Amino acid sequence: MIAKIGIDLGTANTSIFLPGKGIVLTEPTVVAVDELTNKILAVGQEAKDMIGKTPGDIKIYRPLREGVIADYKSTLAILRYFLNKIKTSKFFKPILVISVPAGITSTEKKAVIDAAIEAGAKEVYPIREPLLAALGADLPINLPSGQMIVNIGGGTTEIAVISLGGIVTWDSIRIAGDKFDEAIREYLRRKFNLAVGEKTAEIVKVKIGCALINKETENLNMNVNGINILTGLPVTVKIYSQNISEALQRNLKEIILSIKKVLSQTPPELISDIMEKGIVLSGGGALLRNLDQMIYEYTGVPTFVAEDPLFCVARGTGKIIDKLDLYRRVLLSHK
Repeated sequence: MIAKIGIDLGTANTSIFLPGKGIVLTEPTVVAVDELTNKILAVGQEAKDMIGKTPGDIKIYRPLREGVIADYKSTLAILRYFLNKIKTSKFFKPILVISVPAGITSTEKKAVIDAAIEAGAKEVYPIREPLLAALGADLPINLPSGQMIVNIGGGTTEIAVISLGGIVTWDSIRIAGDKFDEAIREYLRRKFNLAVGEKTAEIVKVKIGCALINKETENLNMNVNGINILTGLPVTVKIYSQNISEALQRNLKEIILSIKKVLSQTPPELISDIMEKGIVLSGGGALLRNLDQMIYEYTGVPTFVAEDPLFCVARGTGKIIDKLDLYRRVLLSHK
């Protein structure tokens, strides 16, 4: 029997969906390469654990940048690794449904298809992320009604208004989780003369990060270890949620500007639906505390975080797989 597999091929993480089993695997989209031999040493979580700890001849690569393939060989290694790990049949090549950014070019789309075929797939269906995120968030995208999804991933934030199974208006900006981490690192360097690695910045974001400060978040804090850039010596600094909110404001307001842009381009009848049903947030960035409140304050549109937002896109691939006939028009229009 031919396996059908859904893959959320993300800039930061890749998730695998199998019919009847759900999400069976999630690991970082990271590859470790020995530069001397050009050999791939580790993939996924094992490779991410090496970040900031490798000798000069071992390099860590994120093969996807802003949601598209930047390193073909590493992307191929990632896909092969995942397909091998879930033990797909050696005799029957699987059919893959893979997430791609809304703004992907035909060349970029072809690179995804080629890599998946070379990794062992029989057929590949690249589907735009906002559609998958909306499906994974249980939005009724096939109805003649406006549904607005904001999917904040690792490399891109994708904003779309969907109706009748298609994207009516959309925007994609290269500001998302990775840029949040960069902003935190830069802020700590500027404000506290504290140099930290990208893994530390991500931990800070998860533990005390927030978009707006309120009574629940004002006292959140943690001790952060790093290097004092003036003395070159190790140091520990107590950081508060207020600091991280300040660090993220510029990026968050860029996302809100993009949301406003999509709203301004949306037909009035669909705006009416969105005002009634609200904006739905998905992706790992949706987990940032009080982000829904901030978007509501700046747009006036009720905003909600999807259930288990990190895996909305992966769940969406599963819904495409389960009802291939129902979504065939979507599949064919985005091949």
